[in-house]
Amino acid sequence: MNKRSAIKLIAGSAGWVAAVAALGLNLSGCTEARQSFNAVDLTGADYARDFSLADTDGKVRTLADFKGKVVVLFFGYAQCPDVCPTTMTEMAQVKQQLGADGDKLQVVFITVDPARDTPTVLKAYMGAFDPGFVALIPTPEQLAAIAKDFKVYYKKVDGSTPTSYSMDHSAASYIYDPSGRLRLYARYGAGAAPMLADVKALLKS
Repeated sequence: MNKRSAIKLIAGSAGWVAAVAALGLNLSGCTEARQSFNAVDLTGADYARDFSLADTDGKVRTLADFKGKVVVLFFGYAQCPDVCPTTMTEMAQVKQQLGADGDKLQVVFITVDPARDTPTVLKAYMGAFDPGFVALIPTPEQLAAIAKDFKVYYKKVDGSTPTSYSMDHSAASYIYDPSGRLRLYARYGAGAAPMLADVKALLKS
């Protein structure tokens, strides 16, 4: 190989390396653009964007009231035997484990049993887990509308007496980032640790 050919080969190799390096940077940028979460990523979803319901003090609350916080929204009822208390307990653990950032997490509980879940009942229920948790009480008409908008299932299951019925309902949670955007869908049973990691990630985003 003569000197001129060697120079061309080196120049060509340098150009190829530069091109690969540039491509690598672009690929790196693409992979970093999308965060990885434990829960299902719903970023950009066109449903479950907001609510307007009365809390236990009769004050109408919306997502805008909690701007700057990660909001975890759950549908349930106070007499739920397992799913609801388990979820609320896990959320109390997540808030505690956030330490100084605990106040940046807001749990919102929407009852699917407004007939029995009075303000007094829900104040006591939320207080058993964390007094900072907010419970919302829709009218039957509001419940039907918000369940449709949030793609939530609920159904009354008759018991042995008219007041001993139970409620079948969806058991997952919706999670919103501090800007109020719907970001995640956390299925029931995953545990507190994955939720804690996702909340921390959203607080940093």
